[in-house]
Amino acid sequence: MSSKQVGHRIRWMLVFYDTCIFALVFLLLFFAYAGGTKLSTLESICHIAIAYTCIFSFRFLFHVYRQIWRYGGIQAYIKLLISDAAGTVLYYLVQLVLPLKNIAIVQLLAVCSMNLLGALAIRMAYRYTYKCGARNTPLGKILCKLVYFFSGTDVGREQKNTVHKIKIAIVGAGRVGTDLAEELINNTAASYIPRCFIDISKEKIGRQIYGIPVFSEEQANYELLREYEVQEIVFALPQITAEETRRLYEYYKQTGCKIKSYDYLTMHGVNKKRYLREFDIEELLFRKPLDVADEKTSAYYKGKTVLITGGGGSIGSELCRQIAKMGPKMLIVLDVYENGAYDVQQELKMAYGDKIDLRVEIYSVCNRAGLERVFEKYRPQVVLNAAAHKHVPLMEHNCIEAVENNVFGTLNIVELSEKYEAERFIMVSTDKAVNPTNVMGATKRMCEMIVQAHSTVKSKTTFSSTRFGNVLGSAGSVVPLFKKQIANGGPITLTDKRIIRYFMTIPEASQLVLQSGAMAKNGELFVLDMGKPIKILDLAESMIRLLGMEPYKDIDIIETGLRPGEKLYEELLVKTEELDKTENSLIFVERDVPLSLDEINLKLQILRDAINTGEDSAVREALKKAVPTYKSPEEVNITADKTQEMKSACAV
Repeated sequence: MSSKQVGHRIRWMLVFYDTCIFALVFLLLFFAYAGGTKLSTLESICHIAIAYTCIFSFRFLFHVYRQIWRYGGIQAYIKLLISDAAGTVLYYLVQLVLPLKNIAIVQLLAVCSMNLLGALAIRMAYRYTYKCGARNTPLGKILCKLVYFFSGTDVGREQKNTVHKIKIAIVGAGRVGTDLAEELINNTAASYIPRCFIDISKEKIGRQIYGIPVFSEEQANYELLREYEVQEIVFALPQITAEETRRLYEYYKQTGCKIKSYDYLTMHGVNKKRYLREFDIEELLFRKPLDVADEKTSAYYKGKTVLITGGGGSIGSELCRQIAKMGPKMLIVLDVYENGAYDVQQELKMAYGDKIDLRVEIYSVCNRAGLERVFEKYRPQVVLNAAAHKHVPLMEHNCIEAVENNVFGTLNIVELSEKYEAERFIMVSTDKAVNPTNVMGATKRMCEMIVQAHSTVKSKTTFSSTRFGNVLGSAGSVVPLFKKQIANGGPITLTDKRIIRYFMTIPEASQLVLQSGAMAKNGELFVLDMGKPIKILDLAESMIRLLGMEPYKDIDIIETGLRPGEKLYEELLVKTEELDKTENSLIFVERDVPLSLDEINLKLQILRDAINTGEDSAVREALKKAVPTYKSPEEVNITADKTQEMKSACAV
């Protein structure tokens, strides 16, 4: 028998049982107990026929019999209630019109209410059997047998696989936790089964939700969890700080149970749906990510044609996700790396389908002719330049490529934005551009200078740059590296145990870039407040402990020496007395006097001449001439311990 035929069979079986309940109620209240109204047999039969027609017509009209009642929620029961109420009203009106002896309104309400109660009772019993029937309780066993007798469905057999399910304790008996429990109970194919809740609310402790007991944090010790055969503990706490998450993680880690979270996918989730997932170590090491998007920012990008260079990279792809949420007229993803661009394209297509006009162009920012074709074809109104080589050690050994891609690639985008009259150009910069000690940082500082210089020229394009530090989860960042090293049994390698860095999540950084770009007037160099810098040694030690091991005992930490161009600290600390405030407390504007276009062109010519030599050393020397703040790391590191940044570094 096909699934469609099975559905029809069950539907008409339920109609039959509802008819039986209807007949029983009306026979009892019309014949066995007639009340104050005396009706003849013919009149009683007429009333029963009218009532049946009215009530069941509305049940079919409201599609009551299309509901799968094992999954029936409150909406399904409300629908049944409304349909029967409408049927009762119609029955009352019809019996007034027809030449029949009318029954008292009290009797009419009594028979219709009892009929509704019977219909609700069999549905609730059926649903309860599916949710709790497999448990070894007398009531569960009786209900299983009754359901099997009346419907032929062996609920016990269908739910025998629960013994093989992963048994979990849910921390949090609020809306999110109870939603998770209900979802798991209703879904027979789920791999998990909830055994208990853990909560701090005195109103809930000692009671049951869906037949599942609620315990306090103190009660949920190793012995109790073992008694309930709990294998995994799931956090379902939407409003919780990073500090509290870490405390609970360390507390429940002692039970030996695996710990998971019921939350949104971190970092890159575009759809707001909660999932049962593994903990990201970043959640335990850093503060809870801030949602910094606002309506004014969304309104600016809505309905615009937006071009994002480097759109397949860590920051670029998140900029694509954020822009997609804002309803652009068109989103153009430009990247030389086709795999990254393809991944973003597929992700956004799955999330938005035909709701977004998405275009992908595979070009290097060094390809001036190719870029010109893109600008001429799409005429972007907003240009976000996230394309850049960013790995410090690699760029130290590839100076020519760093300058060609970062400096002259940015110059291409800047000049084409002016030529094709883009409304706004926003450049993504880095803290490494502040008093740079490496080629990558020096090229980004040069880019900032180019953008500011072009803001002094009269054009229809508003220019700005936004500077921030390290982003969690980006390609090549330190946290994924440490994860791999710990998974391989160590050791964790640090270039220097004194080194500090600033951290921010990819969504936070991207939202702040978009917000600063939307508020730009022209020529601003925005600086994001990334909080206090973190000592990388403390980060490594915390990661080892959170994964249940001891630093230097289970996993060693060794120094390998600073890499070429690397300095001990990054100078992004927001000194409010030296910066101008904006309407967002996390965004500041650096007071930086732009160079003229002629001065920038002279610096660019110095770099071109150096590139033409084909010597990395010549390009490095040219960068030092073009960027006066470019120093050797040795000059900076020798006085690092005296800096405000190093003194303010906080432990994780």
